[in-house]
Amino acid sequence: MIDIKKEIKKFKNVSSSQDDVFFQAMEEVLLSIAPLFRTDDIYEKNAIIKRLVTPDRIIKFKITWLDDNNKMHVNTGFRVQFNNALGPYKGGLRFHPSVNEGILKFLAFEQVFKNALTGLPIGGAKGGSDFDPKGKSDFEIMKFCSAFMTELHKYIGPRIDIPAGDIGVGGREIGYLFGEYKKITSSFEGVLTGKPFMFGGSLMRTEATGYGVIYFTKTMLEMENKESLKGKICTVSGAGNVAIHAIEKLLELGAIPVTCTDSQGTIYDKKGIDLELLKELKLKKRLSLKEYIKKHPKASYIPISEYPKDGHAVWFIKAYAAFPCATQNELSITDAKKLIENGCICVSEGANMPSTSKAVDLFIENKICFGPAKAANAGGVAVSEFEMSQNASMQKWSFEKVDEKLKITMQEICKRVALTARDYGVPGNYVDGANIAGFKRVADAMIAEGI
Repeated sequence: MIDIKKEIKKFKNVSSSQDDVFFQAMEEVLLSIAPLFRTDDIYEKNAIIKRLVTPDRIIKFKITWLDDNNKMHVNTGFRVQFNNALGPYKGGLRFHPSVNEGILKFLAFEQVFKNALTGLPIGGAKGGSDFDPKGKSDFEIMKFCSAFMTELHKYIGPRIDIPAGDIGVGGREIGYLFGEYKKITSSFEGVLTGKPFMFGGSLMRTEATGYGVIYFTKTMLEMENKESLKGKICTVSGAGNVAIHAIEKLLELGAIPVTCTDSQGTIYDKKGIDLELLKELKLKKRLSLKEYIKKHPKASYIPISEYPKDGHAVWFIKAYAAFPCATQNELSITDAKKLIENGCICVSEGANMPSTSKAVDLFIENKICFGPAKAANAGGVAVSEFEMSQNASMQKWSFEKVDEKLKITMQEICKRVALTARDYGVPGNYVDGANIAGFKRVADAMIAEGI
């Protein structure tokens, strides 16, 4: 029988420093799926672990573009097509200075299992560039997107690889990317999701991930016989689309979300976050959250310089449920200890792997209801697939129809994960449940397709 820990050690020995987050995600999955290898040798016979942790291909390319002063810039672009056993590659594009091959490998690997958990026919990929859209004019972003798509279009297609948005890539960028793809190929097809509604986008794509996290959490609390979110204090990190729409859905359900954060600090408003002001500051004006207290002087603004050592201010605020929706590894072991000390009973991940592995272990050890990212934040990719379906059938679905389908999808994901955890002897462990359910679906497809 294969020794999972030895396999992990082998991979660690050949990993580069850029692969740290990829290795973290890989280790979590491999440790979770060990029970499968004790009961069935088919995965070992088919070398599924080695095949599954190795991307199908990593595409790297140069992007040259001119700014508004006709100064030339060079960035690096990537597309990591990880696995297409279940369907065409699907995953977002990220434009951010932190983008490198290792981060995209991690994101694409996670995407494989996240997409598998939706039950929809899509594989996993991720891509992007180290380009920073902050401070750039619309015209500069358009020129960069055109240059990026000039290279990317060679590797994508509606039955091959369908990118979407991610950090730094919203409706504006997707529109520019789609326009360039159409210009190059003379083809109007659903090759990108997250498009503006006027030419093929789906209603509710912007809200999907944030809403989905809350739908998942609501179901998880019901499955674990916990009190509902209504009337409960909740903490949320981030101030992007995921965080904003998680806050919006929490308010709709009668919860009291009291925090949001950005790269400079944390807002704590014990009356509940002013959603309209938050949207105005972050979606319209793109200003610092520090501006929030000008309208709500009784709210507190905690700058990064005042954060606790090895911690994040948002997780030191007492709450019933916590929703990390900013970035990877933002919630440390110090934060996890404080959340538990303060009586938090639920943590659901809106961002990709926002909790460190030690924090996750502590949550599970203390029987916290923990919704891992690959399950809890799958709402975005689910609605992306709904957009693909609408494009293929040349239809437009109503907001209500998309919302209902999203709610049902997130409920089904949560139930599938919970039941899998119970079947494999780890009831209440949604990390193992998600990893086993996702792995099994992908691995069984790989075996059925042969080498």
